[in-house]
Amino acid sequence: MGKIIAVANQKGGVGKTTTAVNLASALGVLEQRVLLIDADPQANATSALGYDPSEPKTGTYHVLEHTATPAEAIMDGRNPNLMLMPAHLDLVAAELELVDKPRREYMLQSALAEVKGDYDYIIIDCAPSLGLVTLNALTAADSVIIPIQCEYFALEGLGKLLNTVRSVQNLQNPELQIEGMLLTMYDSRLRLSNQVVDEVRQHFQQLVFDTVISRNVRLSEAPSFGEPIMVYDAASTGAENYLNLARELLARNAQVGA
Repeated sequence: MGKIIAVANQKGGVGKTTTAVNLASALGVLEQRVLLIDADPQANATSALGYDPSEPKTGTYHVLEHTATPAEAIMDGRNPNLMLMPAHLDLVAAELELVDKPRREYMLQSALAEVKGDYDYIIIDCAPSLGLVTLNALTAADSVIIPIQCEYFALEGLGKLLNTVRSVQNLQNPELQIEGMLLTMYDSRLRLSNQVVDEVRQHFQQLVFDTVISRNVRLSEAPSFGEPIMVYDAASTGAENYLNLARELLARNAQVGA
């Protein structure tokens, strides 16, 4: 049975989509069967795999609305062992359309039940908000990865996200775990970056991944070419960072399963 991991932080610009896309791609390179779900109306994960978000006829929106099955919405991820459930441009309307529906927080969870066993990992790229679509992702997920950028306001809003996770644990999904906090946009030359790393590790200890994602020009360029960093420049620091993260994730889960 596959593991569903949401990548979430309501703060924008923290490397959330970069992490979702490149972790999914790296897991695929390591011969895991992976489904990447784009649950962000901006559809950046969809375009990062080379698709125009206006192209797909079905996607996450239709699965949430239960007007399409996951099998109908899933398409080729154009990378080894990777499939994609794209964000359709209508996803922005889902917040309003789900409000009056019974069990509105469980739409994604119930839909994914039929395909969960087909994958080793399902990675959900969440919107930079704590709305109904993100709540669906957290309710469906087994765990959540929280990217934290190594900058001045790194911990701003983190308390609100952790409160949301606790609320989901209490009300919708008692099995939800924090997979880990991931430090992103790290620059070893900056004292501030090192201070943030020290502060986060001191405060959250074993919840923080050992792997740190460094600032990397090639990593920033890759989405504009519609390719994950593994494809765009496999020799780059960014590719090495995300492969290390994927290996660390696999090692953590192997220990849990042992």
